[in-house]
Amino acid sequence: MKLFRFGAPGEERPGVLLPDGARVDASGFGGDWNEAFFGQGDAGLARLAKWVASDAAKAPRVPAGVRLASAIARPSKIVCIGLNYRDHARESGAALPAEPIVFMKASSALAGPEDDLRLPIGGDKTDWEVELALVIGARAKYVAREDAMKHVAGFVLHNDYSERGFQLERHGQWTKGKSADGFAPVGPFLSTLATPDEPFDYASVRLWLKVNGETKQDGTTADMIFDVPTLVSYVSQFMTLLPGDVISTGTPAGVGLGHKPPLYLRAGDVVEYGIDGLGQARQKIVAPE
Repeated sequence: MKLFRFGAPGEERPGVLLPDGARVDASGFGGDWNEAFFGQGDAGLARLAKWVASDAAKAPRVPAGVRLASAIARPSKIVCIGLNYRDHARESGAALPAEPIVFMKASSALAGPEDDLRLPIGGDKTDWEVELALVIGARAKYVAREDAMKHVAGFVLHNDYSERGFQLERHGQWTKGKSADGFAPVGPFLSTLATPDEPFDYASVRLWLKVNGETKQDGTTADMIFDVPTLVSYVSQFMTLLPGDVISTGTPAGVGLGHKPPLYLRAGDVVEYGIDGLGQARQKIVAPE
């Protein structure tokens, strides 16, 4: 089952993407794709599947051209993993980490997958990072690796935009370099794990990114240092993960910082990126205001 959200900022509504490509307004289901919904676990998804079977055919369709919002409502937290691809660690000149590098991204950075990205005031080193993100589907605290996937609702495309000047040159504060408004576009849709006829190979899936039509990143999650179950288990040792929370699992090589000399985004640039099976996104970069 594929879930998305649509509508103007502050007026977003839930939607369901049907197998035939139809985009259904799921407002009649009652509730958004948020902590309350994901907290119901399989019961919530089963209730949604029942609604789709009985009501989707007569529900309104979402017309083309309507803004796509973040595929999930604002979560309690966005947790990110740094240097989690071998090739990205090499291009950064860093040793492979012995444990996952964890940092936070403000939930106010959440954005739609087609929204313009406005560069932050005072920053001139904004970088791209296409990433596979997962959404927590059940409260997770001190979870064992072998039980980790029981706590995952599904997967979604994410771009972990980063202002490298804030991140690396302002006392090494990663979070403040990652949290500008719009720096966490999520979507176009969340692919849940509830449909066994649509398997998603999160352990070996391709992800890619282009800037102005030129490929910058083209990798696979098989290059991850710490896999998805390990990350869920690891993060849950340090904080309670709530339904709807996001863990973004790191980026492959090809970020702007890794270029010689570094290459950063400028107003007018167009960033396109995607993950096989999770769709793609396109964003225009605009000047600060």
